[in-house]
Amino acid sequence: MFDIGFSELLLIAVVALVVLGPERLPKAARFAGLWVRRARNQWDSVKQELERELQAEELQRNLRSVRQSVQQAERDLHEGATRLRGDVDALRDDVDAVAAAAPAPPAADAAVDPAAQALPAPAAVQTPAADLTGTTGAPLPPERAP
Repeated sequence: MFDIGFSELLLIAVVALVVLGPERLPKAARFAGLWVRRARNQWDSVKQELERELQAEELQRNLRSVRQSVQQAERDLHEGATRLRGDVDALRDDVDAVAAAAPAPPAADAAVDPAAQALPAPAAVQTPAADLTGTTGAPLPPERAP
């Protein structure tokens, strides 16, 4: 802070010794040390306060920038949602137009299954006699018969 060399400090000490005398010099030195200590403490206090204010200001700037980016993202999201709604409405209109242009399907009878109409009616199912016999052709015992 101050650029005071050794020779300058020696000169100040000699002048103080001559002016104050040897009996008052120690008290004056303690008093000067007390004031220097208070000045340093005060300077440190001011310096810390400035640093805190700068940090608070930096935090506020960061908060503002984050708030602006969130607002921008919100606007972009709103625009995207609006565009998406428009696209969905246009697609719905296209589907409605295609559905209106398509021919109507024939009226279906509720009691008749369309899949059953396509297949022929099955003939009476008869179990062949070979199913009731074993591999040798002999009839199965009654307890094993189906």
